[in-house]
Amino acid sequence: MKQVALTGLPLAAILAAGVGGYWAGVQGFPAPGLREWLGIKGTLAAVEPAGTETVIYYQDPDGRPVYSVTPRQTRDGRAFRAVRASEDVNFEDKPPATANATATASPRRILYYRNPMGLPDTSPAPKKDSMGMDYIPVYEGEDDGGSAVKVSLGRLQRTGVRSEIVARRTVGRLVRVPGTVQLDERRISVVATRSDAFVNEVASVTTGDRVTKGQELLRLYSPDIAAAGAQFLTDLNSGRRDSAVGGARQRLENLGLPPEVIAEIERTRKVPLSMTWRAPRDGVVLERNVADGMKAAPGEVLFRLADISIIWVLADVPEFDLGAVRLGAPVTIRVRSLPGRTFEGKVSLIYPQVGEATRATRVRIEIANPDGTLLPNMYAEVEIGTSDVAPVVAVPDDAVIDTGARQVVILDRGEGRFEPRAVEIGVRGEGFTEIRDGIAEGDRVVVAANFLIDAESNLKAALRGLTPPEAQP
Repeated sequence: MKQVALTGLPLAAILAAGVGGYWAGVQGFPAPGLREWLGIKGTLAAVEPAGTETVIYYQDPDGRPVYSVTPRQTRDGRAFRAVRASEDVNFEDKPPATANATATASPRRILYYRNPMGLPDTSPAPKKDSMGMDYIPVYEGEDDGGSAVKVSLGRLQRTGVRSEIVARRTVGRLVRVPGTVQLDERRISVVATRSDAFVNEVASVTTGDRVTKGQELLRLYSPDIAAAGAQFLTDLNSGRRDSAVGGARQRLENLGLPPEVIAEIERTRKVPLSMTWRAPRDGVVLERNVADGMKAAPGEVLFRLADISIIWVLADVPEFDLGAVRLGAPVTIRVRSLPGRTFEGKVSLIYPQVGEATRATRVRIEIANPDGTLLPNMYAEVEIGTSDVAPVVAVPDDAVIDTGARQVVILDRGEGRFEPRAVEIGVRGEGFTEIRDGIAEGDRVVVAANFLIDAESNLKAALRGLTPPEAQP
């Protein structure tokens, strides 16, 4: 009967634990029938190779996943390799042992031994520390005199080390700050007289009403305007020189009389008893400070109007984020009274000062408001885009080890070799960090478990730096 070949380490380990581990030295096991089924001749003790440890199973000499609980041979007559208890589990990457490789391989030269607890202590010969732990040998080729480290593939799998290629991409983020809706200062108008006047009648316009340009607001009588108008008519009727007529016209203009009213006086050759004051622009009435029959002093504000077709949003950007905000940056605005609706705009001005109390700088955004939905003093949620147009060299945020004093990435050199590299970082956003100096496009950086590699590299450098020169190998 053919011998049993087990393809899989778990089954081999189970059989080894049940057969080779405990019953290897027991005569008469397995039972005769079981021995014949397994193809065993004699006892396990009789075929066990010489050694101090128990053989738990046998493996194909070429390292293939073919196992046997008893000694056996390959088709070309080579014997399976005996695996002892201490060799059963090994995560280190070692090439399969062959007869020729074993004969020609030369042992690596040990440079020195280092403290197993990471203390700055080395020894040229094997020794134990105060707790009885053996010093760890450092082989030739492992100590390159730098901070680079080499990690076996088995350890890489266990620690979950993962790397990515550095590429160019657009890095941006959103600066989210609160803001308030404010009027455009350039679109506010005041209706007032430049001389003493008496209000005859006020139009049916109140605060909050919308008015159009040229709409009648009030009628008033002004003695100064009436006198100037009479002088203007006298000059016109007497046929005086243009300079005199021009002077009288200029006086009416200085009193704030609209050009159309002056033209009406010139056409009708009659000064009206009361003058009509009209709205200078489209907008909303913010203030009404006039009533029928009242006397208005020069410069007194009768009406205040504002055009809200274009509105401002003023946002306070913290000093920390100010460097990422640029003129012309796109802005998205939301107001609580209009859920689900957004307004788009651009940064039109960054005020040239930082608030002493808030440590924030005011940013102005202009947005269109044709339907008048946005009203002054509304609360707004502002999102300012900070992405640059040109792509930059960037790595995932997890690739950067930022201690505050320095920023480091771990370069993957391949074949388990890693090298810490100090970098200069730029803007962060959308899960990526700009790298301005230190690495280039196409490099491979570690994005997972990089803290472990950095710690091992720092430990290696610290051991070298703290060891006295006479104690260094």
